[in-house]
Amino acid sequence: MRTGYADLPLHGGSVPPWLLARMKKLAALVVELIVDEWGTRGLLERLADPVYFQALNNLIGMDWDSSGSTTVTTAVLREVLSSRELGVRAAGGKGARSLRTPEELRAIAEAYGLDAERLAETSYLVAKVDTAALQSGYQLYHHTFFVDSEGRWAVVQQGMKPSERLARRYHWFSETAGDLVSNPHSGVAGRREEYALNTVDRVAEGFRRLAVDLAAEGPEKLESLVRQALALAEGYRPLVSYTPYDPARARETVRRLRSLGGLRADREGLLAARELGVRSYRELLSVRGVGPSTIRALALVAELVYETPPSWRDPVSHPVDPFKFAYAVGGKDGVPFPVDRRTYDELLSILSQLISRKDLPAGTLRRLAQLTKNWTPPPEDKVPT
Repeated sequence: MRTGYADLPLHGGSVPPWLLARMKKLAALVVELIVDEWGTRGLLERLADPVYFQALNNLIGMDWDSSGSTTVTTAVLREVLSSRELGVRAAGGKGARSLRTPEELRAIAEAYGLDAERLAETSYLVAKVDTAALQSGYQLYHHTFFVDSEGRWAVVQQGMKPSERLARRYHWFSETAGDLVSNPHSGVAGRREEYALNTVDRVAEGFRRLAVDLAAEGPEKLESLVRQALALAEGYRPLVSYTPYDPARARETVRRLRSLGGLRADREGLLAARELGVRSYRELLSVRGVGPSTIRALALVAELVYETPPSWRDPVSHPVDPFKFAYAVGGKDGVPFPVDRRTYDELLSILSQLISRKDLPAGTLRRLAQLTKNWTPPPEDKVPT
């Protein structure tokens, strides 16, 4: 599994009907081939890989560098999986559609005999992590939850930063997500920021334990500690200090956190956390009302008062670029060349024949894949759409 990197500028517009119809047909053929070769686990694992997901997006003809690569591709996959029984279904989507995820997961759970409440809780917590526990200035607006008949799942969700017209895509896979609060992502695709408030980094375990303890103290104590931390940043030295005091670092911490939003702890959320007696960071994040602002307040106090900082590492990294898959049928906006209907239809016909021939010699498709494995496209073809 690789963590993905790609600039994802926010794009408007829509996919023309003639192209969208072909995208659905090609995606259906690819999904069927994957499930036949690798099973439902293999499909979920690939959707949770940002490089593979981007390659699939390029293959069906979406823009190689657009935020729409997430919303359109997941919508196409959702329709494909609902139109045939392959042992995998999808819930959620963009905007208001994402709010219906719990209801749709309950229907899927009933069909597959799974625990509906557990799936809904997982969906909520995954969205909460990329809203509050990992903050880099992106507002979540898309959430698609894929689940198979065995209860395995993958999530593809996306946030936007309107001020810079960029998007960021988060990928999750149940087999590698662990407890969902310690290095849970299978990949994060987007532009790497100078810093991110990353409370789910593996190295932030100390912060997570402290955050639970601080939440148990209630809102009044945390509000007092926030005032103390802000005073430190203003240059007021504590009367008694057992650690070196660095006012420049204190000011930088406040600057970073304020660039992400306010520092007000939600009183109702903290009261609920105390009443519920939360014992882990996962339970704390699951409390409704403990949102981004409260996590920022906890991070401020943890770093400046208790010398137990969160991580500031942005988890985005730089992998192999899947741009070459855009050469399969072209790109919606003409990069590397306009989509040609005749070529697209020929590809659909060939793949349909391959799928219908169940007597293919073993490894036929893998040998076919070797033809372009080492091919690299001309760099001058790769231009922003």
